Amino acid sequence: MLKPLNRILSKSGYWPCFTLGLIVWNASCLLHAAAPTAVLVVVGPSSHPPGTHEVAAGGRVIEYCLEYATGIGRFSVDVVEGWPKDSKSLDKYRSVVFSGDRFPLAEMEDIESNMRELGIMMERGCGIVCFHYATGLTAGQMPDDGSHPLLNWMGGYFATRCVHHQGIARIYEQADIVLESPQHPVLRGCQPFSIHDEPYIKNYFGPDGIAPNVTPLLTSMLPPESPQKEVIAWSVQRSDGGRGMAIVMPHFYKNWQVDALRKVIINGVVWSTGIEVPAVGVHVELPDLQRFQPAAVEPPSR
Repeated sequence: MLKPLNRILSKSGYWPCFTLGLIVWNASCLLHAAAPTAVLVVVGPSSHPPGTHEVAAGGRVIEYCLEYATGIGRFSVDVVEGWPKDSKSLDKYRSVVFSGDRFPLAEMEDIESNMRELGIMMERGCGIVCFHYATGLTAGQMPDDGSHPLLNWMGGYFATRCVHHQGIARIYEQADIVLESPQHPVLRGCQPFSIHDEPYIKNYFGPDGIAPNVTPLLTSMLPPESPQKEVIAWSVQRSDGGRGMAIVMPHFYKNWQVDALRKVIINGVVWSTGIEVPAVGVHVELPDLQRFQPAAVEPPSR
């Protein structure tokens, strides 16, 4: 059947058009069949009261935003509690997001094994993103000099009760957030904003301060009584080709509703995978926060 069709199309002069159409159709099929960008969200333990941290629900918010956003291609997000047992499954992920009270792998069993597997992911250029307390390490979770892989993978961390450094965690009635590097892809479509939250300050970037490959993204003049410019979100472009991003909010689960804050986080996750962030940033309409099964949307009344 194909040979007679070839002769007919060749004689009629339509063969080049048919061939071009076939190529375009095949390319379209291949594009449609391309595997989605895979992201792993690791949820660690948390003991904070309902309405605060809500580490699992926050992970599900990220899952929803990536899977329902437009303009970034298809994403596939797995939200898991604890580190995956099947190390082979880690090969598919383009970025790993951590949510929890302190950096989750430092709070779980099998720390050495899990960190070794995460290190392999980082070496192949996998991205990493931590938000709020998942950016944190405490005493006993690193040597006294503060050296920890997060300094390289993510560019810095929030240090609490550590020998070498002490960050500050405090809730502010209003923190005014400034775009420190507005041309960075993570901040596309973002605007300055004010928020009632707990942005950690005095974050740790190593003994020599912020490294050349680390970019401050958001800053705020804190604390109000003696304000200094504090870096509360940052990114790193690693020598292995991978990307890291950290932001020390949100403490209150309800603040996932703040469009400006959420866009920075979702932009950051997309950027960490190596996918181009749209010029207007990643946009998605967020449903009611109850959908993501928190213990509570609002924090306890004070």
